Amino acid sequence: MPFPVSRETLYEEIWKEPAVTVAARYGVTSTFLARVCTEMNVPRPARGYWAKRAVNKAPKRPPLPPANPGDAVEWTRGQALRRERRALPVAPERRRRTKGKSTIPTDGPHPVVANVKQDFLNSRRAADSGHLRPFRRALPDLYVSPEILDRALTVSSTLYRALEARGYPVAIARAGEELYRPALEERKNPPKRRDGYDAYHSKWAPDRPTVAFIGTVAIGLTIYEQSENTEVRYLNGEYVPVAKLAPPKRGGYGAASWTTHKELASGRLCLRASSPYHVAKWEQQWEEASGRTLVDLIPTIVRGLEAAAPALVELVKEGQARAEAARIEWERKQAIWAREEAQRRREQQIVESREQLAKIIEVWAVAKAREDFFEDLQRRAGALPEEEQAAVRSRLSQARELLGGTDVLRRFASWRAPHE
Repeated sequence: MPFPVSRETLYEEIWKEPAVTVAARYGVTSTFLARVCTEMNVPRPARGYWAKRAVNKAPKRPPLPPANPGDAVEWTRGQALRRERRALPVAPERRRRTKGKSTIPTDGPHPVVANVKQDFLNSRRAADSGHLRPFRRALPDLYVSPEILDRALTVSSTLYRALEARGYPVAIARAGEELYRPALEERKNPPKRRDGYDAYHSKWAPDRPTVAFIGTVAIGLTIYEQSENTEVRYLNGEYVPVAKLAPPKRGGYGAASWTTHKELASGRLCLRASSPYHVAKWEQQWEEASGRTLVDLIPTIVRGLEAAAPALVELVKEGQARAEAARIEWERKQAIWAREEAQRRREQQIVESREQLAKIIEVWAVAKAREDFFEDLQRRAGALPEEEQAAVRSRLSQARELLGGTDVLRRFASWRAPHE
């Protein structure tokens, strides 16, 4: 089959024949072809479509949607998908504030966090801080302990619903969208300098960020449980917060017990809004305090994200301008390096050509001296008596065979001039 394959071509073929047939024609599996359709935002027939079509009961095929920023638009087997270039984000028009208390939709869990609880609980041993570390990575951006997982899922769903009520969709970024999730610092008072402790502070992070689109401006949303420095006591092979321990009975805790301080999950939820664009660094945080939950802060959060979108657009523009300037500077340096490298190679070729020619001349000089020597002996032998001439000519022949011939012309033909 001819490659590359466009979205339009794949759309027509996937609705004309079963996926197994189309996949075999392209030399891939039907499962692989399904992933390509997903990456290219090409709708494909549901299970049972071809059986229904055989009895004229198949549903009407959906239209091919336009390519979104980040969608793959061209596929060539064995190569990376070519994607639609993401345009500069655009902030929405400023809206008027509505008077009165805004209501937050609560019609069931948001699709991003629906049915993910078990995936979070299917976790490796919790991090040293007590946060969950799920095996699965294609999950919403939550970093919490099992004790408050339910509350974190509820808060996430409520926040996402509130944003979508304002027209700002929330989703997990698709693969290839060139959006990333910056590293999270969940400690309330992190050390001023990085130390060895960080190397053991294992953190979980999703493969792709959870983002809200304010207009076309993507803003990463991370809901996490803040950790803080806590006094703990080592008991029975684990560290237990001293505040949760009952007063010791007479005799103390025993010789194998001691206290230290560790960063532990505090039960306090926080929201981090961050820039998912590599060219722009920005983040803003909201955290729970006494008598004020993250749900109470949702109206403030929504207004804060709306206000941040135009500023983030400017940061992206500035970052792209810096990246473009850096690219131009890199290309300029590469051009200078290429010219210098070409000059160095030319000079090296001249040196090597001269050395090769000098060796040929040396060989020629030796060969010429030998030839002159034998010719002189041959001439002198002509003046000897007849019986001595035969003996001398025989020895000359043996000497020539011993030294061998030297084909100077062949050596000269193999010489490489500098431009060669």
